[in-house]
Formats: sequence, C-alpha cells, structure tokens
Amino acid sequence: MTRNTDIADLRKSYEKAELSESASHADPLQQFDQWLKEAISSEVPEPNAMTLATVGADLRPTTRVVLVKGYDERGIVWYTNYNSQKGRQLAGNPYAALQFHWVELERVVRIEGLVEKVSDEESDAYFHSRPLDSRIGAWASPQSEVIDSRTVLVTNAAKFGAQFLLKPPRPPHWGGYRLRPDTWQFWQGRKSRLHDRLRYSFQADGSWLRERLAP
Repeated sequence: MTRNTDIADLRKSYEKAELSESASHADPLQQFDQWLKEAISSEVPEPNAMTLATVGADLRPTTRVVLVKGYDERGIVWYTNYNSQKGRQLAGNPYAALQFHWVELERVVRIEGLVEKVSDEESDAYFHSRPLDSRIGAWASPQSEVIDSRTVLVTNAAKFGAQFLLKPPRPPHWGGYRLRPDTWQFWQGRKSRLHDRLRYSFQADGSWLRERLAP
C-alpha cells in the first residue's frame, strides 16, 4: 500500500506549452474547438470524456464521466437516461459544470452554465446513429437504480432485443442535454506552478470578457 507520505511527495513539472491572451481566441468556443482537436490529433485517451457535476435537492454535489457528442454556439451536448441520478438532479436544478482534463497535454477546460434538453429530433438522430447493442442497452438499463445482479441487465437486453429486433425506437426516458455556457476557464500547466489560467465570462451585450486568473 502506498503511504500518505509517498503521495505527498508526488510532483510533476508542467512545461509543454503556454496560454497567453495574444495567442488565445477571443471566443471561448473557438479556443475549446482548437484544444479538443489538438487532444484528438495527439491521440490522448478518450479526448471527448468530460466530468459532469450536478447538485441534488440535498445540496450535495455529485460527479460522473460522460462523453461530449456535439458542440456549437448553442452549447455542449451529451446523451443519457433522463431518469438517472444526473437527470433527476438536473430536473430540480438545471445548472451544471463540465471539466475536460487532457493529462498528456497538461490542460484543463472548465465550463459552467444552464442545462436544457435537446430537441426530440436531435435525440432521435443521435440515438439511431448508435450501434444496435447500445440502443438495446438504453432500454435494458434502469440507470442509477438498485438491481439484484448483472443478470437483470442481461435478461432485459435479451427481452428488448427480441421485442424490437433490429429497430429499437428511442426510449422516452433517454435523450440529450445541452449545457449553455456562461463561464469558461482554460488552464495550461506551467513550470514552478505558475500556471496559465484564462476565464471567459458571458456579458449582457452578448460578448465574452476574457480575464487572466492567478493559478
């Protein structure tokens, strides 16, 4: 077992890149697009994985990893079970936070904003683009609910596979969410813990205010 003193001694020097006001985009979406494409081209593991944080009625935050499936000027999109824990929490409190961490590039992107469901047409289009097993899985899994064993999932998958054959419709409890950002933060690791950190805040006139934060 690793001792606490060993963990406390772990260090990493961040020296791969820098993030300056002059070299960054004025629009945070363009900056995100650039960094995500660089993460993909660098072949980092699951560059589209992001941590989603929501808050329940008990005011306790929870996090989980989901996959971004689209982004544009309207916001960041992912898909899930609306009856899951995150779905129930978003129904009660529609504000959430996202975080991308590309360890190999020494970069973090944090995004906060209001969450809304995407249109049925968008959810249908994405659902029918998924592999058949994933579409059956959306029916088979009562996400976040207690189940007796994995047998429940396997049995459900067999049942819905036989019921729908090769054409399962999108379940009414499954679809997309879109986070509409009002705050972005871009973090680039730097030497001596003097990291670069830029924050973009959405303004009433529709523009973005870019500010440097201390690390």
